Amino acid sequence: MSARIRYPFPDIPAEGEAVQVADGVLWMRLPLPMALDHVNVYALDDGDGWTVIDTGFDTRKTRAIWGKLLDGPLAAKPVTRIIGTHHHPDHIGLAGWFQEAGADLAMPRTAWLMARMLTLDEQPAYPARSIDFYRRAGMSADMLAKRQTERPFNFADCVHPMPLGFTRLQEGGVITMGGRTWDIHMGNGHAPEHATFWSRDDNLVIGGDQLLPSISPNIGVYPTEPDADPLAEWLEACERLAPFAREDHLVLGGHKLPFTGLPTRMRQLIDNHHGALKRLLEFIATPKRAGDCFAPLFKRTIDEGTYGLALVEALAHLNHLHQTGQATRKRGEDGAYLFQAA
Repeated sequence: MSARIRYPFPDIPAEGEAVQVADGVLWMRLPLPMALDHVNVYALDDGDGWTVIDTGFDTRKTRAIWGKLLDGPLAAKPVTRIIGTHHHPDHIGLAGWFQEAGADLAMPRTAWLMARMLTLDEQPAYPARSIDFYRRAGMSADMLAKRQTERPFNFADCVHPMPLGFTRLQEGGVITMGGRTWDIHMGNGHAPEHATFWSRDDNLVIGGDQLLPSISPNIGVYPTEPDADPLAEWLEACERLAPFAREDHLVLGGHKLPFTGLPTRMRQLIDNHHGALKRLLEFIATPKRAGDCFAPLFKRTIDEGTYGLALVEALAHLNHLHQTGQATRKRGEDGAYLFQAA
């Protein structure tokens, strides 16, 4: 099936430059200091200004690159609007910075509330409840000990303060950008209330992290909602969005390359997790903690840099099995939850 996915623009934009992917639509790329080392952002020509889709982290380097973009390919007009597809910091990090420069912000309500809450919730150390969450998930003893001595990641580290005021995007809504009318459809699972945009006038789709070509976005459970089942939300969203997909759609995602072949990719995004659940269910014939379940889910080595994301995704799959009655859960002597196939 992957042979039907195509990449019409294989050459990525150079730093501070843009690639035109459609009339009035520019693709730009910003660096990230992590394993997934970039985020895609887009600018749509609104005539008297630019609408920018997502912003990257708030770092000195990212601001410098934006300076090159604003003096280069975007120099003809100001950025008048920022669209945040979802609340994650690589997508919303500089929204407040652009707002302070005069741009309006539009994003889903849940995404705005999450982003603003997390930027205000700065923590110098992991709270006891978070440590207990990781213990219950079966985090390895050395990783747990390290977390108890280090400063956690804070949104405020890489997200500019977000001022009051935004325009809400919601399911079934319509928005005009780049000379096109777009239908708004919300995804879920990777992030709550994740906006995607489907052009009525041509073949463009703006997918954020909900619609990616060659990787599946992280679907994780976190201390904020330890019994959540984001995998159920992910599968529901994929099934709901799949009927809109056309072979000719050019999907502009938050990472990797713009691509076509969306119907195939939607099926893959669903089937990949059903396959993972099947492997996991076989693996937990004997009781396992989330921290024991990397091998059947990821089929690759998980290093320290990816351990945290792997743990919360393993827990998401186990929570789904538990909440759908396919697995039982009980506390072990070490305080970790043990999941077993029912």
